[in-house]
Amino acid sequence: MKVGKRVVPWLLTAMVALMGSSGMAAAEDAAAKDATAPVAAAVPVTITIDKTAINDGGTIKVSGRAPAGKPVFLEVWATEHKVRASRFDADADKDGNRPYIFYLTEDMPAFYKILAPKEMQDKIKEEKKLGGKWSYSNVLKELGAGDAFNVPPKMKIDRYQSSLMASIIGSRGEQLPVMDDKDSRRRAMQLTKARFRSIDKVFGAVIDLKPDGTFTADIKIIEGLSPGKYNIVAVSDKKKSEPAVFENKIAFPVIYMDKAGTSLNVFYPFTLALVIAIFGVLMGAGGGFLMNPLLLTLFPALPHTIVAGTVTPTVLFSQGSGIYNYTKIKFISWKLGCTIGVAMLAGGFIGPKLTEMITLDQYKFAFGWILIVLAVLMLWQTTPAYLANNKKEQAILNEYKKRAQEAAKAKSA
Repeated sequence: MKVGKRVVPWLLTAMVALMGSSGMAAAEDAAAKDATAPVAAAVPVTITIDKTAINDGGTIKVSGRAPAGKPVFLEVWATEHKVRASRFDADADKDGNRPYIFYLTEDMPAFYKILAPKEMQDKIKEEKKLGGKWSYSNVLKELGAGDAFNVPPKMKIDRYQSSLMASIIGSRGEQLPVMDDKDSRRRAMQLTKARFRSIDKVFGAVIDLKPDGTFTADIKIIEGLSPGKYNIVAVSDKKKSEPAVFENKIAFPVIYMDKAGTSLNVFYPFTLALVIAIFGVLMGAGGGFLMNPLLLTLFPALPHTIVAGTVTPTVLFSQGSGIYNYTKIKFISWKLGCTIGVAMLAGGFIGPKLTEMITLDQYKFAFGWILIVLAVLMLWQTTPAYLANNKKEQAILNEYKKRAQEAAKAKSA
């Protein structure tokens, strides 16, 4: 019995040892087989383009490869030219409180766009139906293109705590601390939308993606964009390709406007300004009130802030020559003109800041109503009843007509 008691534990120990050694041997054999088996390499994202330069717009043909079965997105942006983008957040929250925070960046690429596969076009169209209320973050979410949104989040964004009164007089307010990465990314989306406005300018669906992961796309760079170098990066399955670089070249008479971030053939606005100056000075103005809406309509790529700022100094030229000629025929009341000028001097400080804080739609709405009021007033002043009751104005008109006739006779003589 004693021997049996000694033998049984020994046998159990031997069996466990044998099982352990055989298990280890099997594991070693499996490891050896895995070591000799071929390992599936991760597929890199690659991209090539058919040309490295275009002249004031053109088409860049892109081809590349990405992991099979994964969507591909292209991030395209201008690398040499940056522009300003701003947004004044005065939207009420669910409790009715308004933040009155002004967001500003000087680092927005003059051109920026994310391109998706063609089959995602319907998702972009659905968001486009919302009009001006479309959301940049919603489009990224619906497309699954969050990993392709890389350049704007790196921008330096300043923010200022303003107030209702400060916004009315155009003050930015007190600068606030730097935002964290999450909030900065969110504000970068809002600023991108505020800068480019239209969903078609920042999103497109042009990529032809094959099941094996190969893809092609035609990227159309329209006329009037910024010159210099552009980058194209393909993004798929959280992987990015090396950037493909091309250059957009321009030459006179096309010129680039740094603040506007666009290029323009100068002959078109020159001709427009010539016609407007003639009629503007004829009506006792510089023509800016005509130039402004026409530029916004004919050249929609120009930001409304740039249009308002650019038109202001150009009026000096027409006003200067107008002042000289109206002085010669003694049609200027300097006392009244200087009194009004003081008020306009104050308005000149407030206007530019206020323009920076309102949207294009708000700007058009306000400017449209101003033009309607002016048009009604001017039409009313041409009615027979008004002219009959205003003999002084009739006398001025008659004097102007008389002097014009005398000047014509003097020239003919």
